[in-house]
Amino acid sequence: MAEQDSDLEKTESPSQRKLDKAREEGQVARSRELSTFMGLVAGGAGLWMMGEVLGQGMLRLLHNGLTLDRAFAFNIDLLLPRLNELFTDILLTFVPFLGLLVVVALLSPMLMSGWLFSPKALQPKFSKLNPFSGIKRMFSVNSLIELLKALGKATLVGGIGAWVVWANRDEVLLLVSEPVVQSIPHLNRMIWWSFAAIMAGMLLIVIIDVPFQLYEHTKKLKMTKEEVRQESKETEGDPQVKGRIRSMQREIARRRMMSEIPTADVVVTNPTHYSVALKYSEDKMRAPVVVAKGSHLLAARIKEIAKENNVPILEAPPLARALHKHSELGASIPEALYTAVAEVLAYVYQLRRYKKQGGTKPAVPGELPVPKELDPLTQLQDAAH
Repeated sequence: MAEQDSDLEKTESPSQRKLDKAREEGQVARSRELSTFMGLVAGGAGLWMMGEVLGQGMLRLLHNGLTLDRAFAFNIDLLLPRLNELFTDILLTFVPFLGLLVVVALLSPMLMSGWLFSPKALQPKFSKLNPFSGIKRMFSVNSLIELLKALGKATLVGGIGAWVVWANRDEVLLLVSEPVVQSIPHLNRMIWWSFAAIMAGMLLIVIIDVPFQLYEHTKKLKMTKEEVRQESKETEGDPQVKGRIRSMQREIARRRMMSEIPTADVVVTNPTHYSVALKYSEDKMRAPVVVAKGSHLLAARIKEIAKENNVPILEAPPLARALHKHSELGASIPEALYTAVAEVLAYVYQLRRYKKQGGTKPAVPGELPVPKELDPLTQLQDAAH
């Protein structure tokens, strides 16, 4: 029972497949504090760079808006074009600054999650209109955390603002007695220092909030052990089905291998443990190729098929062991075994000529030149000593 409960607990990290699926649905880590911070920084930078232009534009708008030509008092038809002209001036004055804010507002979420456009996120979800679900969200743990975050942020930012004002209280009082020409630049400097201090506090909030949001997003997508197993079955297939497929593939490969034995030139045996069937065509092959190999029962079956099809069988234990160990099915033999296999094939060709033309029966090759490092039995003996 305890094991079943542990399987239902979300203790496993989300898989890449679940992360991708959540991203397709528009579920990514987001930080409102990061977006707010980037918007304020962009606004401050925009005012710093465009402040003079914006100031001149506002003065021009005030002058033009408060200046009324005598002709407008007697001709109402002139008012609409005048209003249109004033509206165009307002747009031309503030569009660069507002455009900067819009661009930053669109790009700031990409700092955490990259570019994302999810049509599924735009689809209406009527479940969100359920008042009971809304009330449940209002009194959830997540809402309490958000409330505490908002209070903490307000306390921090408000405290920084109050500290800046209190630290500069003498200068604030001095503004009243200063001439306007001096007080405006003085006030401007104080505002920028206050803005910088508040931005430092906001940066601290962002540094805390971004990792927290990443952690919460990962935690929300955590999986149970059962979900991990189910996903593994869906992506990689059921282990039993995969085992059955592998078994069928091995059976098909074995049948194909057995069908190649009648075309082999020779079968080299151990004589009971290993059997390797070799084929060589001087016109088509660079070196002899292994068309079949096996051990124990499969080796015995290879020998049976070879006998049924009059394929020569040669007992050469070291060579059979080396070929079985170091040769792949359908691939050429290792270069180190070229000399030994060449002697075997020479014997096979002489045997064919003897059967067709008669004469002296060729002698069976004796000890073949098989390198010791390729013979598994020799390596085991050396390791034992």
